[in-house]
Amino acid sequence: MTFLQQFTQFLLGKPRNPLKPGAQRHIALVAFLAWVGLGADGLSSSCYGPEESFIALGPHYTSLGLYIAIATMLTVFIIALAYNQVITLFPSGGGGYKVATQLLGPHAGLISGAALIVDYVLTITISVASGTDAFFSLLPARFFGDKLFAEACIIILLITLNLRGMKESITILMPIFIGFVATHFFLIIYGVASHKSGLPSVFSTTLHNTLQISHQAGWLFIMALLLRAYSLGSGTYTGIEAVSNNVNRLVEPRIRTGKWTMFYMALSLSFTAGGIILLYLLWQAHPVYGQTLNAVVFHQILGDSHTGHLMLSITLLLEAGLLLVGANTGFLAGPSVLANMSIDGWLPNRFHHLSSRLVTQNGIIVFGLAALLILWLSGGHVSWLVILYSMNVFLTFSLSILGLCVYWLKNKKVASTRWLAHFSFSVFALLITVSILIVTLISKFTFGGWVTVVITSLVVILCLLIKKHYTYVTKKLHDIDVRMASQPLEMPQAVIPLKASAATAVIMVGRHRGIGLYNLLWILRLFPQHFKNFIFLTVGIVDVGSFSAQKELTAMQTSSNAMLEYFVTYCQQQGLAAKGMAAYGTDPTEQLTMLSKKVMKEFPNAIFFANKLIFSKKDNWITRFLHNEAAITLQRRLNLLGAQLVILPMKID
Repeated sequence: MTFLQQFTQFLLGKPRNPLKPGAQRHIALVAFLAWVGLGADGLSSSCYGPEESFIALGPHYTSLGLYIAIATMLTVFIIALAYNQVITLFPSGGGGYKVATQLLGPHAGLISGAALIVDYVLTITISVASGTDAFFSLLPARFFGDKLFAEACIIILLITLNLRGMKESITILMPIFIGFVATHFFLIIYGVASHKSGLPSVFSTTLHNTLQISHQAGWLFIMALLLRAYSLGSGTYTGIEAVSNNVNRLVEPRIRTGKWTMFYMALSLSFTAGGIILLYLLWQAHPVYGQTLNAVVFHQILGDSHTGHLMLSITLLLEAGLLLVGANTGFLAGPSVLANMSIDGWLPNRFHHLSSRLVTQNGIIVFGLAALLILWLSGGHVSWLVILYSMNVFLTFSLSILGLCVYWLKNKKVASTRWLAHFSFSVFALLITVSILIVTLISKFTFGGWVTVVITSLVVILCLLIKKHYTYVTKKLHDIDVRMASQPLEMPQAVIPLKASAATAVIMVGRHRGIGLYNLLWILRLFPQHFKNFIFLTVGIVDVGSFSAQKELTAMQTSSNAMLEYFVTYCQQQGLAAKGMAAYGTDPTEQLTMLSKKVMKEFPNAIFFANKLIFSKKDNWITRFLHNEAAITLQRRLNLLGAQLVILPMKID
């Protein structure tokens, strides 16, 4: 093992065997861990979401703030209950992307997926930026110039933690989450209890001032102001989508675990967000330059004693820490969206491959790099990032709940009372999310919201181009399969034995029989009567699609064995000695290298053959990125081992 390999293993941990019976159970999450890892995004937004909503009311925040608190608490439960239906209908995960794809169509799914990609990148960026702001508010002003560098270092640290595995990253960050919940729940309960005598005054003042404002400016003004203020806190609800998106990572029974996770998340989120706004009202908190509104109200509650200052510092540090846990949600849920879209051909297929630690490594790296880019472009300014952040949240919610409405309309055969209840609730939830989406789009478009629209549109266009290419290639490869390998074969009674010392052709084969047969016929034509043995190697790739359940793993192994059996049978019918060898893992190049070493020991006179697709009109770095260049990597490895690998070009256009 080289020094680089040893360092990588030290940094990321030892590889895991994806075929080991306990592998899935080891990385699966119970409801509590899922709440910590996925619900932390919503809880962390209580550090800035309620404040943004409250301040957006302007001079009317003491008059209308109670409505925002109530609306926030209710909306969390309404959307959570709607997404419980998503968990029931889609226990394999996928969230808003899969719901929109299967219930509204692939292009609706594409829009939902693109919105989620942008949102999860912004989840990482805004959480890290806001958390760093909270931490640096405790430091002297001379350190402010290092804030952007510190944020970049934090993102790199989170990338490393997630490359080690989901459960590891959650376990490391769990004490911060628990500390935040304990301190904030205590402060909310104590803050409300100590000012409970002011609750009737808050209600009466709200009603009186609402009527007064309605007479002066009208009810339309009040509704527009409330919707605009409420939309600024819409980042609070992204944890809901993250739970439904990662149901496949929960322990069995997944549906039950997912619903318990959703309940924990909805209860804690509604209590925290609504409770903090109520504290603003009871303690008459006002914005103070250089401090968050949470810091102002918590300072009022804890007082100016030495113990109070110590508790305030601990509380703000835990807020900063939880924002980092919230940023981690982007790394947990975002790559899952990439993986699902990759399986459907919208993104390069390498995004649904798993690393040796059974995480979507390429997705984690892409989200980390994108977050670093957004951080640099925004300069880490939370106020600008919030505008970018909130718009796509309700776009995804609206598409998902619209999909539920369509589903219940198409399934009226279900018991009438149950159908009507589900459909009515879905329509009600849809009206809420669409209303907030429209208000958000109109009110924020000229203040930076157009940037989100442009970025999301570019992601959609890129995905359409990738899908077009993959559809073209798949059709061509299917035509080759039909033309060359559509006839069923039967093994002859007399089997030709292999000779270890004879010339041996070792052919790498994949999912398409036509390509493998093309390679075999090419070798027989170019080297007539030279090779006496034909060895076929294949690797079953354990990716997101095959790792979701044991039956998918079994189906992948069965398919790989059937592929080898076809080529061995074909060779035996032609009077050729043949053998098939298979391996299974997350890295096809690594597994093929191991198989090749075994072949070289048994058949010393072996020459290896692999295939590469050639695009005469589109052969560039883009097509090379979209189609894994495993053959070139494998050729270099075998050359270092003293073996020869011939890459056979196959022009498909």
